[in-house]
Amino acid sequence: MAKRIQLVLSEDVSKLGRSGDLVEVARGYARNFLIPRGFAVHTTPGILKQVERRREAERLRLLELKKEAEVQKTALEKAAKLAISKQVGENEAIFGSVTNQDVADAIQSATGIEIDRRTIAVPDIDSLGSYKIDIKLHPEVSATVTIQVVSLN
Repeated sequence: MAKRIQLVLSEDVSKLGRSGDLVEVARGYARNFLIPRGFAVHTTPGILKQVERRREAERLRLLELKKEAEVQKTALEKAAKLAISKQVGENEAIFGSVTNQDVADAIQSATGIEIDRRTIAVPDIDSLGSYKIDIKLHPEVSATVTIQVVSLN
């Protein structure tokens, strides 16, 4: 008796899916809530083809983003060590810390590649030396860059 029907969401619905998703819901939920409010439409062969075309376009877009991230990874790894200058106190301890923005600026000036600072994982750096920095360019692509913290003097 509790048969379910397939619908295509026309808007994002929390805990159900995103716009364009094909979902299977109870008839009452569809008839009384989703369809009257314009959140979903009944499936037809034409709508299913549109959904498939959107999925293919999204898949190609994500593939292109991944290729772009791979190109950035090779460019970053080919770059020489990046130098970041900081003011130094006793025992080669630096004042302040090396931030994500410092690393992003160093990459920008050395390679011309603009990296979002939120994708950079900087360890705690409190003295001069060489450090490895991980950069997440894409969910499947990460790059490792070596930075050299040098004295400002």
